[in-house]
Amino acid sequence: MDNANLFQLGIGLATGTQAEDFKRGDCIGHNNSLEQKAELVLVSDKARDDYFIQRGGKIFAGTHLIIEVVNGNGLDDEGLIETAFRRCVDECGATLLHIHTHKFSPQGVSGVAILAESHISVHTWPEIRYGAFDVFMCGDAQPWNAVAVLEEIFETGDVRVREILRGDGVVAGML
Repeated sequence: MDNANLFQLGIGLATGTQAEDFKRGDCIGHNNSLEQKAELVLVSDKARDDYFIQRGGKIFAGTHLIIEVVNGNGLDDEGLIETAFRRCVDECGATLLHIHTHKFSPQGVSGVAILAESHISVHTWPEIRYGAFDVFMCGDAQPWNAVAVLEEIFETGDVRVREILRGDGVVAGML
């Protein structure tokens, strides 16, 4: 693979916290020891910031909301998308690490906000006034607070939400 192809894949780019993550030595990867992988058992340890959530008798990694903004305004405005991401982060009590957006021609925006707690992403089809958002957050963050933000910013009362409890049942036998 030549350097141009590696660049297109994003390999070797020093952006965000990517380089720091690989230098820390505590991320779980194919080169890490079994001892580091065994740390996953500690998911319920309240002293850690990345603990699983316990709610309604379930233990899960985080809440993933699939949010559809229907009949929205401003879905072709890259700056407004970034504003929406920042407001969602603030209202949900999350920690923003990085935002990246891309404006398409003739219309549409895709973007992602990388959070310490996971991510928010979007793909828009402004020609039909539709935006597909994902809001996935772990820990103490409150992803449901993003719904009202998106309703307000994109000026619509038609926001449809589906919730997925990521990791539901994965660690129940480990605790």
